[in-house]
Amino acid sequence: MESGLAYQSRSKGMVMVLASALFWGASGVVAQFLFQQQGISVEWLVTVRLLFAGLLLLIFAAVKEKKPVFDIWRDRFSWPSLILFSLFGMLGVQYTFFAAINNGNAATATVLQYLAPVLIVLYLAIRSKARPASKEVIAVVLSVLGTFFLVTGGNPNELAISREALFWGLSSAVALAFYTLHPLQLLQRWGSVLVVGWGMTVAGISFSFFHPPWIFEGTLSLSTIAAVAFVIIFGTLLAFYFYLESLNYLRASETSLLACAEPLSAVFLSVILLGVQFGFGEWFGTACIITTVLMLSRAKK
Repeated sequence: MESGLAYQSRSKGMVMVLASALFWGASGVVAQFLFQQQGISVEWLVTVRLLFAGLLLLIFAAVKEKKPVFDIWRDRFSWPSLILFSLFGMLGVQYTFFAAINNGNAATATVLQYLAPVLIVLYLAIRSKARPASKEVIAVVLSVLGTFFLVTGGNPNELAISREALFWGLSSAVALAFYTLHPLQLLQRWGSVLVVGWGMTVAGISFSFFHPPWIFEGTLSLSTIAAVAFVIIFGTLLAFYFYLESLNYLRASETSLLACAEPLSAVFLSVILLGVQFGFGEWFGTACIITTVLMLSRAKK
């Protein structure tokens, strides 16, 4: 009986983390549809997504988790770090990722963003002045090889994506590395829902000064509204919630491995729904980068 319950719990956790990965991957594809077919600006979608998703997460923290959401601003050690995380982590990740999609496609942008674990490994090795393990060296080599095939299609004489898409994709990986490393103490003290909720809200309010959410550009239609709602609710709120809930049933290392379904879902959905062309070189590069993430996820803490 116990083993049956344990199996059901693990199955529930696996479904949740795979659903979150699918939602995250699909949200990039939906964003590409909004940018390239509906004429929505990157700035507007970033602002709206951050504001609405951030406020929903704060409401969730207050109502479901019964947390005092404003206490973090009374802690003189926490709020400066939270502002840095909001502006350079949260806003940095959101804007660079969507800019990479707008200048290229969701598949390539998502895979390039998954270079972040390699950047984290290199940063920690340099900071600790420790020689990387052989597994980490192989992962770095694989990531470089994968990036080469992804952006050239295997032909070194030309790029398979624009220079702008490559720049924003690599910038997204750097921003995600900072997003991952910087708020560790904040997360331990205040919890992920509260930190991410405030991070999104502060980033959204700050970006509103440059691009107010009421200044709309593009085609306003039922499909546009549905796509924006999907990005906010499924691609942000539910994806984040399912991922956190899966940690109650699976080990963190297992959720990290299963979350690698995100770039795969982005690639397949881009090819199937948007007609993005992916040749052998792009597929090989994607496989190399995902293998890199799997290797690093299985490494010791």
